[in-house]
Amino acid sequence: MKIYFACSITGGREFERIYQDLMAALLGDGHEIPTAHLAESNVIALEAVTPAREVYERDVIWIRKADVLIAEVSAPSHGVGYEIGFALQVGKPVLCIHQEGRKISKMISGNPHPRLTVQAYREPQEAIRLARGFIDKLK
Repeated sequence: MKIYFACSITGGREFERIYQDLMAALLGDGHEIPTAHLAESNVIALEAVTPAREVYERDVIWIRKADVLIAEVSAPSHGVGYEIGFALQVGKPVLCIHQEGRKISKMISGNPHPRLTVQAYREPQEAIRLARGFIDKLK
């Protein structure tokens, strides 16, 4: 399955380890994730050299080609919010996962869109189980 993974880059990297564990698990399951590099510790430097217009055009293409968008939304991010809205607009199923107890945007938690699923996790392994369960339901 083609997965677009979204996570905070400039909004904070507090959950980077979870991003990395999730990407390792999903890549290990054989999924294609063009945004897996966003989980890496050097992503800010990698993305800094890419012009903003190029990032936008590349990411829009990747979302359109994806079967699903999975977003880790524990850290606020304008870009992730935009990607979620865009994916829903073009008909993609979206899973937003966040650490239990973290406040997330009410634009996400209050959104009744039928293709949007929002779930909380306690530890990285639970986040992985939630993502795998979401994907399995779509197969």
